[in-house]
Amino acid sequence: MRAAVLHEIGQDKLEVFDDVEAVGFGPGKVRIRVRATGLCHSDLSAMNGVLPQPAPFVPGHEGAGEITEVGDGVSHLKPGDRVVVCWLPACGVCPACKRGQTELCLAGFMNAGAPNFKRPGKDVFGFAGTGTFTEEVVVDAGCAVPIPDDVPFDIAALIGCGVTTGLGAALNTADLEAGSSVAVIGCGGVGISAIQGARLKGAAEIVAVDPVASRREAALRFGATKAVSPDELAGLKQSVTGGEGFDYVFEVVGKSATARTAYETTRRGGTLVVVGAGAMDDFLQLNMFELFFDEKRILPSMYGGGDVLRSYERTVALWRAGRIDLEGLITHRVPLAEINEALDQMRTGTALRTCIEI
Repeated sequence: MRAAVLHEIGQDKLEVFDDVEAVGFGPGKVRIRVRATGLCHSDLSAMNGVLPQPAPFVPGHEGAGEITEVGDGVSHLKPGDRVVVCWLPACGVCPACKRGQTELCLAGFMNAGAPNFKRPGKDVFGFAGTGTFTEEVVVDAGCAVPIPDDVPFDIAALIGCGVTTGLGAALNTADLEAGSSVAVIGCGGVGISAIQGARLKGAAEIVAVDPVASRREAALRFGATKAVSPDELAGLKQSVTGGEGFDYVFEVVGKSATARTAYETTRRGGTLVVVGAGAMDDFLQLNMFELFFDEKRILPSMYGGGDVLRSYERTVALWRAGRIDLEGLITHRVPLAEINEALDQMRTGTALRTCIEI
């Protein structure tokens, strides 16, 4: 079968092979024919080494498709079922799951160290224990979440990561108050989803911050009240909040520099929500006096900060009701053979989300 493979961490191009085999099928596993997958910035971060990932590997973790085979012991799924790939399944029995913090379950990460694929003479891993830039993948049954028949595969793929992460940051992690002021720094697919979440919660002001003009324009269509480049943010903080700062600021870039800007843009007593996934050696510096004196809440948001399955269901319900726009997030479509074009679209910021059709 075909799959896009990164040979070594640090390379910027993927190579599409037709001699890749999905491995590991057995009890408790399912085989999925991938129909659509989104390109998430985390895929790029894994490719360049910001996020730890053994290589060679098949990127992709935001996918949807249909079950073709189920292993022994799998009773809730059958061939033909439409599913979204969940890269962070909850085991239900670990301390985090028992506390109701299923997004902190580490069971899914345990799969990342085992190869999901092989090519002649070598093992190939799947990013985040999945790897959806391929025609077929074998995963634990918990990674395959059934979706209703009326949800297209491309929409389902977005729900698998970016939309759940961004919406959840606003609805779950921040749980922001109606009438509040909000700034979102970084307006790709995840940032736009956070903007939609802030709009749903009734934010009065939603300021989108991004260096790419097309993304700023898109943010306005999705609910932002203003959109500015990063060098305009300080002036807007003054004009919108009287210099006090915003009630809620979402950092959706994953860099200490933007997190520091986000902290300084948050009002005293306000909330900074860290959504972007950054590098382990990139440190955010805060002094002990400002932490105490400003009383700003710093809330990391892992995968939307809530129960993943409930978040999926909520997203589908909001989409059906026309309360959120998911189709509009897909600005580009490419076949798997042109995956490197999708990478360029992500790097240059020309795409909110590119759908890879498989």
